[in-house]
Order: sequence, then C-alpha cells, then structure tokens
Amino acid sequence: MAPAPDTGVPVIELRGLARTYPGPPPVEALCPTDLVISAGDYVAVTGPSGSGKSTLLHLLGLLDGPTSGTYLLDGLDTSTLPDRDRSTLRGRRIGFVFQSFHLLAYRTAEENVLLAQLYNHTPRAQRRQSAAEALERVGLGHRLDALPTTLSGGERQRVAIARALVNRPSLLLCDEPTGNLDSANADTVMELLADLHGEGFTIVIITHDTTVAARAGRTVTIKDGILSETSEEPPARVMTGAGHAA
Repeated sequence: MAPAPDTGVPVIELRGLARTYPGPPPVEALCPTDLVISAGDYVAVTGPSGSGKSTLLHLLGLLDGPTSGTYLLDGLDTSTLPDRDRSTLRGRRIGFVFQSFHLLAYRTAEENVLLAQLYNHTPRAQRRQSAAEALERVGLGHRLDALPTTLSGGERQRVAIARALVNRPSLLLCDEPTGNLDSANADTVMELLADLHGEGFTIVIITHDTTVAARAGRTVTIKDGILSETSEEPPARVMTGAGHAA
C-alpha cells in the first residue's frame, strides 16, 4: 500500500483555527491556532484530559467544524464545506484508527476493510482485492475470513489500520491507538505505524502516553486549548493565541 502522492502542498495547514462551545459560559476549547504538517510528517499531539485533544481530533478529522479560522487539507479549504462535502472529503483523504477499533462484530476482517471503500466509490471489482492487499500489508493476509470476536486486541487494531490504509489517504489520524492493548501488542502496532511512516504516510497520533509520543518525529502539546511545540522545527511552525508562540 502506498500513500497518496506528495504534491508539495502541506497535508494540514491551520490558520487561526479555533473552536468555542456555547455556554453559558462559552468554553474556548481550542484557541486560535496556526499549524503546518507536511506530507510524510509523524506528529504526536499530547496533553492532559480536558486539554482540547478531542476537540482538535474532531476538527482535523472533519468530524466537527471550527468556530473561526481556516483548515486546509491538501490545500483544500474545509472550513466552510457543507456536511455532505465534508463527509466525502473525510472518506477519501483521512484514515482513522481509534482506541476501541470500531469494527463490525459480525463482519469478517476482509468485509470490515472492504466497507471503508464504499465512501470512496471504489469500483466493486477492485474492493475485495484492495481489502486483501491492505490486510496483507498489516500481517493479516491469513485472517481474511476471521470475525473480530476471534481476533486478539492487537489483531483487531491491525484490521482497523488496514481499514484506514485501504483508500490510500493523505492522513492517518490515530486516537490513542494502543490504549486498549497490552505492552506486546502495543509495541507491534507502534512498529507497524513506524513502518508506514517510513513508507511515506503522514501520521498524527493523539495520545497521553509519553512512550507512544516519543516514537513520533514531532510532538505538539495542548493545554487549556493552547498548542505549543518543543522540537527542532522552526518556531513559526506552531503559533497559538495572542502572544503564544512555540
């Protein structure tokens, strides 16, 4: 499986992106934020509970819209898209990996991956082959017909990663991908993500686990809705709120 071609345009570009939930009192869950994530980046977003990680995840994943600011995904302005167009873009450009796997219990591993292609309008004749190739890529080519209830936690997460990969997305967005796994399976999943990053996939991991975050090339921290970055990246890469700069 190969990622979407690199066009030279950032995969993610946030320009003053913010999200405020109405009150009373209003809650500024994400302060105005600028952030650039280029093709092939591997970024961990960390922070304590209630810091704004989930809000950022929902915005990056096009599951929610901002109160203000601009979100460019592959150079496309998503900020004012209607829900239908947002859903279409999400299905084509973003692959999700969740802590709880979100697999259909009575569908085989192959069927769970195959169903992700319905949103991408993949021709019927190609779906089964693409699903099998994605499962082969994550080391489960021999478990195509297995139901999730017969798989280990690590295998279920690898099925979820195969589902995320099958449409060759621009972005792999992972939410606590090892949160429900023991240490051995967590290591296997993190090694797989590292391999995918090596192949050119752009990966963003939302996590509170410092061990998981340490695997990424960049770490962005969010606290009280404010993003900051400590890395060797230029300071202009992340700026949050008035007077806040990484």
